[in-house]
Amino acid sequence: MTKGMTKQKIIVALDVATAKQALDLVEQLREQISFFKIGLQLYTAEGPEIVRAVLGTGAKVWLDLKLYDIPNTVGRAVESAASLGVQMLTIHLSGGAEMIRAATNARKGNMSILGVTVLTSATEQLLRETGIADQVAEQVLRLAQLGVENGIDGVVASPHEIKMLRAVFGEKIKIAVQGIRPTWAEAYDQKRFMTPREALEAGADYMGIGRPITTHPNPREAVEKILAELCSL
Repeated sequence: MTKGMTKQKIIVALDVATAKQALDLVEQLREQISFFKIGLQLYTAEGPEIVRAVLGTGAKVWLDLKLYDIPNTVGRAVESAASLGVQMLTIHLSGGAEMIRAATNARKGNMSILGVTVLTSATEQLLRETGIADQVAEQVLRLAQLGVENGIDGVVASPHEIKMLRAVFGEKIKIAVQGIRPTWAEAYDQKRFMTPREALEAGADYMGIGRPITTHPNPREAVEKILAELCSL
């Protein structure tokens, strides 16, 4: 796989506190990476202006807000995200069929709706705490099926569910994974993680990678190490 093809698979998570930190990272990495993820921390601190600023550099944005509310509220939020011009937006599939349809019906242009299944920090013990008796894999598959039936473009899952999802849905949906940790990086709070190479070999379309890059003393060097590993596939 060429470096150009590999670059398209990596989305750097801008899990930082300020617009300045985020834009500094985008500037450092723009020759290597063209897709960035803006999540709750940064969006709560800086609002839609940071989305516009990152898009203004020519980069693409995955707005990872994991929307979960009554259908009307989610639909309106999707419309707002579409007006910003983001390429991807996440919703929680546990919001149910009506909420999912409200989201998919509200998307516009080329924006993709990705459905979050089970967070990569979750364990079966956590599922039990919230009243879910199924195994993690069973819950992931149930929610993914619900999402596909109601028009989502892709799912967000842990790398460990990629093969199962591909076996059931084939190329019908995109699979974006988080919980990616290079062999040289700490796991932090991720419970179900893989290396970038393992995730790509399993069939991931996109890999969201945050702290292994953003907390590295030299983010460009961290990206180069990851790309070197992936380009040897």
